[in-house]
Amino acid sequence: MTQINPVTYYAVEEAIAVVTLDHPPANALSAAVFEGLFEAFDMALADAEVMAVVLICAGRTFITGADIKHINADAQQRVDFFELQERIEASAKPTLAGIHGTALGSGLEVAMTLNYRIAVPSARFGLPEVKLGLLPGGGGTQRLTRLVGARDALDMMTTGEMIDAAQAHRIGLIDEIVAEGSLRDAAIAFARQIVGEGSPVKRIRDIDDKVAADRGKPQLFADYRKVNVKRLRHLDAAEKIIQTVEAAVNAGTFEEGLATERALFQTVCGSDQNKALLHSFFAEREAARIADLPGDTAILPIASAGVVGAGTMGRGIALVFLNAGLPTTLVETNTAALEKAVDLMRASFDGQIKRGKVDPAEVDRRMALLRPSSDMADLAEADLVIEAIFEDMAVKQGLFHQLAGLVKPSAILATNTSYLSIDAMAHASGRPDRFIGMHFFSPAHIMKLLEVVRGEATSAEVIATVMKLAGKLGKVPVLARVCHGFIGNRMMRMRRESAERLVLAGAEPIQVDDVLQDFGFPMGPFAMSDMAGLDVGWSADKSTSSTAKEVLCEAGRFGQKNSAGYYDYDDKRNCIPSPVANSLLEGLAAKLGISQQQYDSAEVLELLLFPAINEGARILEEGIAQRASDIDVVWINGYGFPAYRGGPMYWADQVGLDRVLSRVEDLHRQYDDWIKPSELLRTLVSEGRTFGEAYP
Repeated sequence: MTQINPVTYYAVEEAIAVVTLDHPPANALSAAVFEGLFEAFDMALADAEVMAVVLICAGRTFITGADIKHINADAQQRVDFFELQERIEASAKPTLAGIHGTALGSGLEVAMTLNYRIAVPSARFGLPEVKLGLLPGGGGTQRLTRLVGARDALDMMTTGEMIDAAQAHRIGLIDEIVAEGSLRDAAIAFARQIVGEGSPVKRIRDIDDKVAADRGKPQLFADYRKVNVKRLRHLDAAEKIIQTVEAAVNAGTFEEGLATERALFQTVCGSDQNKALLHSFFAEREAARIADLPGDTAILPIASAGVVGAGTMGRGIALVFLNAGLPTTLVETNTAALEKAVDLMRASFDGQIKRGKVDPAEVDRRMALLRPSSDMADLAEADLVIEAIFEDMAVKQGLFHQLAGLVKPSAILATNTSYLSIDAMAHASGRPDRFIGMHFFSPAHIMKLLEVVRGEATSAEVIATVMKLAGKLGKVPVLARVCHGFIGNRMMRMRRESAERLVLAGAEPIQVDDVLQDFGFPMGPFAMSDMAGLDVGWSADKSTSSTAKEVLCEAGRFGQKNSAGYYDYDDKRNCIPSPVANSLLEGLAAKLGISQQQYDSAEVLELLLFPAINEGARILEEGIAQRASDIDVVWINGYGFPAYRGGPMYWADQVGLDRVLSRVEDLHRQYDDWIKPSELLRTLVSEGRTFGEAYP
């Protein structure tokens, strides 16, 4: 084997040239990789004895794409990439990619430049550029459409999700699946077979059967936009991807389609959405870094878990642990509730089976990890026990006092509380150094966010362990300190109260909800309240007719459950503006002496979000969050803030903190102590700095 450069190796085995990339950790495309590939393919194509060329990668993966840190900066690298593709496609000798690990982004575009692709069963494939506000700009939109057809190409690129080897083979992205551990030998054997057959070289750019079948069918694209309107709403790159696929199908030549792709790529590269999504991408990774934890902090072993409480949150958390392969004891003292929880967990898995997300054997394996119990003593050997019971401090403190006498001394105790003091529970447990908050978001097995709340005495090892565990659980962790509501709910309270003040002052619920949906949230606060149930936490005996929720509940309007809340609902649960609800709100406003006025959409948006941003500034002031981007991660992954706007603190920096401060000062004059401008916000405005600059 010849070493061409530090990352590229070349060998010839019985007339098959094997080019091996070894550029750890991810074989990302770089100047050295391009240089090595150019030279290796030149050597292979110039050698008369070489009949075919195989490209494989050493290490844990195939090419995972370009270095995202420089994704918009290196124009020369894009030129190098195009020249490399042209060099490979000009080959009269068959070329083949052997794929393991992941082939992502420009890595998959490299693989699609070669004539054939084989992969091991565990390999995964994707063009995730849309998640960064981009489209595949290395011929990916054109070659993928020719390989798999318009519909499958659209699904892969507009979602940005990875597919497995079985699906890739089924749709035509790869030619063969080979046994794990045999990739190199299998690739050489496949290449020899192609040479032996003597077939003409199959260039993807020349394949036309699938695009020809889609040609002249504009309804295909119209229907795709219509069916996926909610998912694609506001995503500039997704629309541009659809346009590139239309070009792949309808353009006269491959070159014309490629020209469309490159032109559209320039419209999204460096756009506001691209910048915001890059911010979101890096913010997630930065959130895992704990500033005051030494890099060598020990990680405690977590081989099993326990969950106390089998309600909605408890069984969801148990599913999270089962999905991660952790044996889990689910304790619920009410045996009927426990049996129901196990049935519902199984039903959740059955739904995944029907959707093709998991196979029955895997479900059986995961369910076998579950140990339902009504006896707390069965938690004795768990490495981590998390409670998910009713939000009552006294009850939780009693539980942790009991658990402290049952679990082993090394066990971590955790609470899923949304608001209550971690320190008060930690003190009751008698082992505050082993106590931490793990605030999952509902539904726990689906929502990505995990607020990890450190108490005053939580040890560094426990913090590091839970942050690391979050990744294994498939969650995005953000560290917070103790305060009422932590990061997300503390800010959400301000948005919720702002919304309630708006509807009492003259805005209708539908106007408020529409403004937030138009901004990019999946749902507005009033539709969300109706869905959750207005009567949750409401008591007729204690109701005082002094809030919107109380007057609606007093009128028997409980939300979707009885087709009447802030909205009326038809038999399909479509919401309809309600004259009755609006009249009740107007009556409450009159009783409270609140004058009515009209608001435009821009005012509504500012009045909803600026108070929450001001609260975010307070959270930074108090050291509850480590950095401004952590707050963005919380709101994107837990509250539906549109990632393409970067999160509330990033968005505020773009809007201008002076504008935020001015509006908050107006609200303070109007409502006095309900809202006070953050001193941090005042300081940053006076210094001309942003949240991102002050709390990077």
